[in-house]
Amino acid sequence: MIKVEKLSYPILIGAHLIMALLVVLLPLTSKLLFYSITAYLFLRVISSKDRNQEALMAACYLTCWEVFLRMTDALFFYELIKYLVLVFMSIGIFHKGFSIKSIPFVMYLLLLIPSIVIASQVIPLGESLRKVIAFNLSGPVTLGIVAIYCYQRTISLNRLEEILKLSVGPIAMLTLYLFLVTPDIRDIATGTASNFAASGGYGPNQVATALGIGMFICFVRFLRVKNFTINVIDIILLLGMTYRGWVTFSRGGIFTAAMMIVATIFTIFLLKRSSFRVAMLPKLGVLVVGLGIAWGFTSMVTNGLIDKRYANQDAAGRMKKDLSTGRSELISIELEAFTENPIAGIGAGQVKYYRARKDGIVAASHNESSRLLSEHGAIGILSILVLIITPLIYRLSHRGNIYFYAFLIFWFATINHSAMRIAAPSFFYGLALLKVINVKKKSPRRKPYR
Repeated sequence: MIKVEKLSYPILIGAHLIMALLVVLLPLTSKLLFYSITAYLFLRVISSKDRNQEALMAACYLTCWEVFLRMTDALFFYELIKYLVLVFMSIGIFHKGFSIKSIPFVMYLLLLIPSIVIASQVIPLGESLRKVIAFNLSGPVTLGIVAIYCYQRTISLNRLEEILKLSVGPIAMLTLYLFLVTPDIRDIATGTASNFAASGGYGPNQVATALGIGMFICFVRFLRVKNFTINVIDIILLLGMTYRGWVTFSRGGIFTAAMMIVATIFTIFLLKRSSFRVAMLPKLGVLVVGLGIAWGFTSMVTNGLIDKRYANQDAAGRMKKDLSTGRSELISIELEAFTENPIAGIGAGQVKYYRARKDGIVAASHNESSRLLSEHGAIGILSILVLIITPLIYRLSHRGNIYFYAFLIFWFATINHSAMRIAAPSFFYGLALLKVINVKKKSPRRKPYR
């Protein structure tokens, strides 16, 4: 069976760009591609018995593809990718087992149960308990299973970077698709609010988050791969993704990507020898110049609105009072629910109904931390402490994962600006738990594309 992650990078990216074109020309292609590629991934994982982390590869690829698939209506139901990630991780656990030391994450999953019991008793008439639970707990459950699969699982740095390389493909698809299907930015950039039209008609927050993942992966590849052709491809993709991320006018995913990049630079500077640090500087210089040019172009096509957006101003240049764009009001209501039910919370998925009773508006939370407090109470506090403390303790004795802080930052920042609406924060949290080893391979006579 063909190992797609072994394909040369130009072919891999080219194939995904062609797929994006096909989806634009014939929208039904999106469904056909999704189901055929998913079938291929299942065959790879089952036939290999996860000998080389094929389950991780499949889950990573689908996670990075999720926003594009939702945008193009390719999914049978909205949360399908989370369930597929659960299935792939479960197959991997079945074949390769898991570390007995992952007990904290088993405990984390058990801590979700009280909220289900409470929700079953207070669910409003006419509402489906199954749908409420599935929507609100599919993300946390996915995180728990991914964490159990990944915790102390040994993987080489080369293999991890192969998986990340493959996952650039679906985000490149999303980027090209946005360039092709969205109107001229000059025509639709009329304010500083998040722009649905520039986001392909889909949620700007989730689109920016997906593009932020691509920005991060392309950046680390640009930094680490020593091949001029590959470097050119990665810097073009990076600048394209950054531009499309900026024009969504959604800042969360972009700030998160920036924090991931900074964390990786510091980690590499601390771990690598001085000669490598010096070699990084020219590439960082190219990146700074490229981003400066991209920002200038973005400012021009948005008539300066992007500058105002990141300065937290409205279109008239007035400073906005609420930096969180309305999220602080949601958080305050969630904290109020916590004070009323401090032990076990108000039940999974109940905070939007709580707000409806308070002010007549039904709105889901954007912040997973405050949602845990309101819906899970003190049990939620214990859950978040397990998720924060466990990887930090693990890091003390396992320092081989140079992306550890980047992955952990992505999880924590994303759940606090976009909750767990997509699979990405759950999945990338798990990647921080891998035991990454640097296995040096003998250099072939002719260096292949990476």
